[in-house]
Amino acid sequence: MNRNDPAQQVEKQAQAQDSFDSRVVEIRRTTKVREGGRDFSFSALIVVGDGRGRVGFGRGKAKEVVLAVQKATDNARRNMYRIKLNKAGTLYYGIKVSHGSTRVIMKPGAEGTGIIAGGAMRPVFEVLGVKNVVAKCIGSTNPTNVVRATIKALLEMQTPKMVAAKRGKSVKEIFGKARAENAEASVDEVVEK
Repeated sequence: MNRNDPAQQVEKQAQAQDSFDSRVVEIRRTTKVREGGRDFSFSALIVVGDGRGRVGFGRGKAKEVVLAVQKATDNARRNMYRIKLNKAGTLYYGIKVSHGSTRVIMKPGAEGTGIIAGGAMRPVFEVLGVKNVVAKCIGSTNPTNVVRATIKALLEMQTPKMVAAKRGKSVKEIFGKARAENAEASVDEVVEK
């Protein structure tokens, strides 16, 4: 087997793309009035994730809905982010972030809470693999800005290991021995087990 075989690389990419879950967040229809009548075009906002800590979003425009969704999906798959989640599949701590006039507030939920979030935040959490979270959107509810603010907040979140490294301490020194074991595990370590 040749490692640089283009056919094998395309096949691996196709398999990787099949494992992604995608959700349509919004489809907009715009109309342009011309001499011959109305000219419709569509734009789509799609969120894509693997359910294990990777998420991306994309927009696409076309004359047909199917093409707009396909363009947005391709764009989302090209722009993926790795998000660190804790062992329970939720956030490490509560966080507030704004993007433009949209503000999002997210807090980790207890086991069995589920995803308590509305609008464009819910699909992001679903495809990301978050199981328990409480979230609220304040201000503008433009779906694009809500998705951007949500992903921005998730990217700004720091793991206990990152905080411990900044402070020059170990995770056990910061949390105590009992809580440190729960705090150290991320989604990647849970998947490997």
